[in-house]
Amino acid sequence: MLPPGMPLSRFKILDLTRVRAGPTCVRQLADWGADVIKIEAPPDGKEGLGGDRDNSDFQNLHRNKRSLSLNLKTNEGREIFHKLVERADVVVENYRPDVKNRLGADYKTLSKINERIILVSISGFGQDGPYGNRAGFDQIAQGMGGLMSITGAPGEGPMRAGIPIADLCAGMFAAQGAMLALLEREVSGKGQWVRTSLLEAMVQMLDFQAARYLKEGEVPGQAGNDHPTNIPTGVFPTSDGHINIAVAGSVMFERCCQALEHPEWNSDERFSTSAARSKNRVQMNAVISEVTKTNTSKHWIDLLNSVGCPAGPINSMDQVFADPQVQHLEMSIKIDHPRLGKFGVVNQAIKMSRTPSAIRTATPDQGEHTDSVLADLGYDEFAIAALRENGIV
Repeated sequence: MLPPGMPLSRFKILDLTRVRAGPTCVRQLADWGADVIKIEAPPDGKEGLGGDRDNSDFQNLHRNKRSLSLNLKTNEGREIFHKLVERADVVVENYRPDVKNRLGADYKTLSKINERIILVSISGFGQDGPYGNRAGFDQIAQGMGGLMSITGAPGEGPMRAGIPIADLCAGMFAAQGAMLALLEREVSGKGQWVRTSLLEAMVQMLDFQAARYLKEGEVPGQAGNDHPTNIPTGVFPTSDGHINIAVAGSVMFERCCQALEHPEWNSDERFSTSAARSKNRVQMNAVISEVTKTNTSKHWIDLLNSVGCPAGPINSMDQVFADPQVQHLEMSIKIDHPRLGKFGVVNQAIKMSRTPSAIRTATPDQGEHTDSVLADLGYDEFAIAALRENGIV
């Protein structure tokens, strides 16, 4: 049962996705109350949905869904899928662009069945164009989209981000697109085809780095732990580790100099302006490091924050979830799986005062809800048994 008043509880989503970008999109909709039916191939002894169902990653991605096993490569399977489309609001898929046409999951086909349907398609590089039929992969998009050229230390070669950022951002943009289309449908009464890709997501996420090139012709390079434009911002050694310090603007720099007991830096011609600090960033970082390594991380974090100069720890994963602010924000939440027991998953970053998200159910077993979904469509137990016998579900 859905908690009352969940923002998306009136919407039904058909989930044809696998791996990460698509499931990330659907998880956003499911966590906010949408009724999600995950459609996957019938059990055949192989891994479903792109991996081991019981691992942490899979359980984190596919919560709050029902699972229907359905062979979309058969006429009978597509017939059942199209019956579901009649009642659905959104279909989400991340097939290669040509695959959806073969499976009857393209927008032209679906809109004839239900003119209010919204199809959300996530691809590697777009639905058409020179690379339209290429298979997408996160690291390929990170490289093509420019992120790897600006990540890592100068001279050490390109570096990927430590998370599948292209997949995750494409999924989040797709979820935003689905909700935009649902809002627009309230006015027009019609659905539409929503599209995004790993490459488009990666280019948009370049943000100010891309803007520097588009407006000023400046091709940004790698800056390591330094901020590309605001200096001093980076990683500094302490007596028991390292911390981040982020200084932007003259007022904040003056406060930083005072806190580090070197007010003369503020008038030093090497550091007195933002342009000078950027030009002399190596010297700037060196003199700060000489000071910060004389005391503990906690000392400097507390001192700098007390004067309005942002500073923080560099946490390992266990330290992240032990952090009192992360705990206060409830970014880890327990889920109770009928086979695997209780364990933590990552909570939503959005908080709403009246209609919060909820982790209602654990990731389903493959085809766990097949009988109940088919019964809702009017199939009796004999018809369902026949579908199973014929390998349709």
